[in-house]
Order: sequence, then C-alpha cells, then structure tokens
Amino acid sequence: MIEPLQALLKRGFMLADALFNRAFGERMNPLYHLGSIAFSLFWLVAVSGIYLYIFFDTSVTGAHASVESLTHEQWYAGGIMRSVHRYASDAMVVVMFTHLVRHFAFDRMRGIRWFSWITGIVLIWLLYTSGANGYMLPWDRLAQFVATGTFEWLSWLPGFGGTLVRNVIYPSSVNDRFFSLLVFIHIGVPLMLLLVMWVHVQRVPKAKMQPPRAIAASVCIALLALAIAVPVTSQGGPAELGTEPASLQLDWFYLSGYALLYRWSPGAVWALAGAATLSLAVLPWISPRVNRAQRQTFRLTLHPGAHELAVHAGETLLDAGLKAGLALPFECRNGGCGVCVCSVLRGSIDYGPYQPSVLTERMRASGKALLCCATARSDLEIEVESLEGAGHRAARTYAARIDALERLSEDVILLELSLLEDERIEFTAGQYLNVVLEDGQRRAFSFANAPHDNARIELHIRRVPGGRFTTRVFTELKVGDSLVLEGPFGRFILSESDKPILLVAGVTGFAPIKSIVEDAFHRRIERPMHLYWGARRRADLYMAELALEWQRTHANFSVTFVLSEETSP
Repeated sequence: MIEPLQALLKRGFMLADALFNRAFGERMNPLYHLGSIAFSLFWLVAVSGIYLYIFFDTSVTGAHASVESLTHEQWYAGGIMRSVHRYASDAMVVVMFTHLVRHFAFDRMRGIRWFSWITGIVLIWLLYTSGANGYMLPWDRLAQFVATGTFEWLSWLPGFGGTLVRNVIYPSSVNDRFFSLLVFIHIGVPLMLLLVMWVHVQRVPKAKMQPPRAIAASVCIALLALAIAVPVTSQGGPAELGTEPASLQLDWFYLSGYALLYRWSPGAVWALAGAATLSLAVLPWISPRVNRAQRQTFRLTLHPGAHELAVHAGETLLDAGLKAGLALPFECRNGGCGVCVCSVLRGSIDYGPYQPSVLTERMRASGKALLCCATARSDLEIEVESLEGAGHRAARTYAARIDALERLSEDVILLELSLLEDERIEFTAGQYLNVVLEDGQRRAFSFANAPHDNARIELHIRRVPGGRFTTRVFTELKVGDSLVLEGPFGRFILSESDKPILLVAGVTGFAPIKSIVEDAFHRRIERPMHLYWGARRRADLYMAELALEWQRTHANFSVTFVLSEETSP
C-alpha cells in the first residue's frame, strides 16, 4: 500500500520538478527549497507579529478594538501587516506539508533520516498550536469560536474534567489575565517552533536556512500583493459569550479540524489526531525488509585524495561526504541541476530519483551518478569531478570591494578586488571563484593572481555580448563597489610530477595559467613549461608582454602565440 502511493507521488513530483525547472531554472526551482522557504516564512510571520504586538491591547475590552484600529485606521501599515501575518502563516502550512509529502514520496525518512522526520512531526503540532492560538487574539466572533472549540477539545483530556472550557464560556472567567496567557502562549510557542526548526536541520549537512534571494523576494511580493488585494478583517464584531456565532468563514489551512468538533465528539477528534500522528511517526520503521537494509554501513572511497568514509544504506553519497567534512560540489540536492555529478569506479548504487535531462542513459552507462540522489548498495569507490578547494578546503562566502578596474584590451578588463576585514582566500593556483549575483545566480572566474599574492584578487573579465555580469563590469561597476564571492572551487591545478608542463590557453583562459606559472616560479619549480596561447588577433593577447618577459627571465619557460586571423608572431 505504501510503496504504490510513494511511486504515484514521486511521479507527480518529478513531473512538477521538470515543469518548474523549465520555468525557473534548476537553481530557482521552489520545490528544491521548501525547507528554506519555510524558514523565510517564519521570519515574515515573526516580523509582522512583532509589529502587530506593539499596537495590540492585551485586555478583554481593548483587544478587539486595538485590532480593528490596526486594520482600518492604520490600514496602510497595520492592516497590511495583519494580512501578511495571516497569509504567511497559511503559506507556511502549505510549504511544510508539501515538504513532508515530498520526503515521504522519495522515501527520505528512513535510516539516519528518522530524526528529521520525527522532529518534522513535532513542528506540525507546534505550527498548528501557534496558529490556533493566534486566531483567539483578535477576540472577534471567529476568535470566540476557536477558543471555545479548543478548550472544549482540551477539556476532554483526563485531569481537566471539563474545567478548561469554563474559561471561555462564562464572561466572568474571560479577564485580562486570560489574554495575557494567550499572548504568552503566542510568543512562547513560536520560539519553541524556531528551536525545533533549528534542531530539525542538524542532521542535514550544509542545510540551507534561507532560499535564494530571488525566491525570497518573490514570496514577499506575492504575499504583499495578496495582502493588498484581499485584506484580512475580523468576523462578526467583538466576541459575545452569551450567543453562538451564526456564520463564519474558516481558514481551512489551520481550522479545518474545528468543523469536526461540531459533528464528532472531542474524543473522536483526539483519536483521529492521535492516529494520524502515530501513523506518520512509525513510517520510518514500518517496512522491516527496508529497515534491515537501512542498518547496513558501507565503505566509500572518494577520489581525488582516496578519502575513506562510512556511508549508511539509504544515506546519499553527498550527505555522507558533507558529514565527513569534504567540500563536495552541490546545489539543488534534488537531482535537478547536475552540479554533483560523479563517476562510480567500483561498487553498486541505487541511482535514486533524478531528472533524466541531467543524468542521461548514456551518462549512466559510462558510470556517472549524482551524489545528491545516489545511495550505496555495497562498498563504493567514486571520483568527483571537482572536489572543491585545495587540500579539499570547504568553500566560503566572502564580501569583497573593487579596488581597481584596468582595461587590458578592447573586451578584457582586469578586476582587482580585496576582501573586507582583511580576510584572505586560501586557494591553489588554477582554481576559480564564483561571483554571486543579487538573485543568487553565479558567474565563475579563475584566480589570475598566484596564491602567495592573495592580499588581492585578480580576475580577467572578458565582455560577453548580452552577458549579465560582464556587461555590468564594462558599463556600471566602479572602484569602491561591493561584490559577494564564494570559493575556492576546481581541480585545474598543477599535479606533482617530474614531467614537462604543457599549458594551453585561449584569450582569458590565460588567467588560471598566469596563476599557475607565477606560483611555479615562486615555488622554484624547474620543470620545463611551454605555453600555447591562442586568440583571433594579436590585440586579443592582452598580456603578451608579460608572457614574453617570463620567457626572457626564466630559462624553463617558453611561449608560442597562435592566431587564427593574423600571422602568428
């Protein structure tokens, strides 16, 4: 029963992934960022809630009036904040349930993943507790309905003996202390929610708690537009405990269960909630056949470097490597971008779910797999195309400032950067970094300076017609502007050997060659080096004089310029 349901849901998600990838690109697919979107929604709810609390009157007589004042007299701020608070909360329910269903569909709940699954169930209870409590605060007719239903439901539990419901049935029981308690709960439960959210991701290596800026901005704009178009208002006027509300519009994201309280007994609703919670909680252990396999541990050997580490059955190769501290390349973690492609040299794997456009049958036949999806079925030996960082240093994000812009040729600019707070990037000659754009997209450029000269960063930027970042370099950026960098990445580095070194570059491909050659000179490497530098015209060889200077001053270096439209010098 479970496996056919998972297969059906998985197929649906894979189709949705493909559609979203075509629409937004693999890095901006919101289905790949559900967890981080939930975090961003939490902060939206928190910020809007703090604003509302500033103006909220925590008294019986003032609660409803203060909310109405916020909604109508301060509609341009308080009214919008109230609506954003409500709609962001609803969106959080949708995102968290989609996240849960997706993990169920892809069977990401077994083995070491059980912890995240169980804490996710706790998060759902905390989210609903906070939401239901929030609906009591405006103290309108809907608040009266929610408060009465909640306390009737809780009063069924042993130990309360029906006493809780008296707090919201009799007017004499609803006092300022009661509202102070509601506010205390509405502050305390979200804080617990945030804590459990943090705990929830602790078993996920390199978990991202914020989505790409473009997604975060889109979510904010959508919620703001909805808040303006369909503002949230109170229902039925202030609460009147002597009468029952006649007609209400429920928020079905949070309050759907309250309709059952009018048809079922509180005990039956508790039984349903308990059964649903228990069913979700036992899912990671519900298949003995699968879980016997999940208890297996295999040995993973990862090249370059012949790193050996343990990988549990059901654990992705990416998670195992990240837990071991290796700076493996990855982006979407859902088999949609292909950044984490690797070569399986020995052993058996389960390829897991992925987009066929990213890992083709031809690639699989040649031994390729995706680290973020593949799991081990035996001891494994794999090779990663780009184990990031020299000595496999983990990539980091840096804030940088532009110190100089120097035109080297008609379409090449030397961009000189320095890191803020006197930081330095430790890298190996030949590696590259990413310039992170405002929407989270990245543009890769090789270090042109040698590692020993890392007080500055030298990049050679060639103008690409229509290029988003390169056009800015040539037309907008100026000294003093800031950029966000991440790195180092790449394995285009000089290997240890006694053999001669043959270097080939085309136009700005000279940048990493410059880094490698200057580093070799600095380390007094005596191996013969010969550079072939190709371009269309002599003018495109923007640092030809530097290469010729190397040839004059270093006996082990020589250069040949190769031109396609002119006679080579």
